[in-house]
Amino acid sequence: MRDFIEKMPKAELHLHIEGTLEPELMFALARRNNITLAFNGIEEVRKAYQFSDLQDFLDIYYLGTNALLFEQDFYDMTWAYLTKAHAQHVHHAEIMFDPQTHTDRGVSFETVITGIHRALEDARKKHKITSKLILSFLRHLSEEAAFKTLEEGAKYKKWIAAVGLDSSEVGNPPEKFQRVYQKARDLGFLPVAHAGEEGPAAYIWGALDKLGAMRIDHGVRSIEDEKLIARLKETQIPLTVCPLSNTKLRVFDKMEDHDLKKLLDMGLCVTVNSDDPAYFGGYVNENYIAVQEALDLSRDDLYQLARNSFEASFLKPEEKKALIKELDAYFADNPA
Repeated sequence: MRDFIEKMPKAELHLHIEGTLEPELMFALARRNNITLAFNGIEEVRKAYQFSDLQDFLDIYYLGTNALLFEQDFYDMTWAYLTKAHAQHVHHAEIMFDPQTHTDRGVSFETVITGIHRALEDARKKHKITSKLILSFLRHLSEEAAFKTLEEGAKYKKWIAAVGLDSSEVGNPPEKFQRVYQKARDLGFLPVAHAGEEGPAAYIWGALDKLGAMRIDHGVRSIEDEKLIARLKETQIPLTVCPLSNTKLRVFDKMEDHDLKKLLDMGLCVTVNSDDPAYFGGYVNENYIAVQEALDLSRDDLYQLARNSFEASFLKPEEKKALIKELDAYFADNPA
């Protein structure tokens, strides 16, 4: 089953590019840029990756980004992820980036997005990986700061497909950014948002009704609200679930407790993703393998999850159809 999962065509829809910065590359960039990190070495970094909650992770995450200063740094980080994704048979990736993490350190928006975009284009040509870029607002910062970031992002509209909302969830409800999202939608950006990870099911309602979110990142706490489950089933609003992240950040104590299988059986459009793989112990294949083993997912479950990943993407209908055709062929060529 592991080999079957590893070679299965799939898309990844919930991936923070800064969260792919492996310690080895982090230190290589720090040496190249002549900066001192808050860690003494790679092993110390890995030991720090024992998190008690979301905020505990974010504190380490933001420290790691200090190594990123120049366009080539963002290119190298993005290219490293795309190379890994290609090896894991990811045919399409929708990648989030956090410009405020960098602009607040004096790194220009142009530097960040140019490096990322150049890598996306090279991967499209060399690896045939299609991609979309999602500008994420940091929800622990102000509405004013988000508006400023949106203004910067609007200059690169041709490179950015959607806006998202991430960082510290509790105490920062979706409603805080309602006006920002209205402006983003007016500019033609597609809306997604993190909700229902550490925050309650009410945050998912807020993301849907106040932000107009077309996709919910995480959303695992939707199971606490029967009316919400009914709405998600009826509308097929996708949930981009990140199993290893959820257990690493103690949303679930262990993988066997994860509700992904329940949500899938309820008829929701659930997908599997890696979130911040450098920090949570695995890329998309490792996430599939972890839930398959813990929740005893069947081949039919795996097919549905992979198909959902294409259906839930922001690709054009004909592009989705072509990728699903590849998926169907893979299952036909690899019978149980």
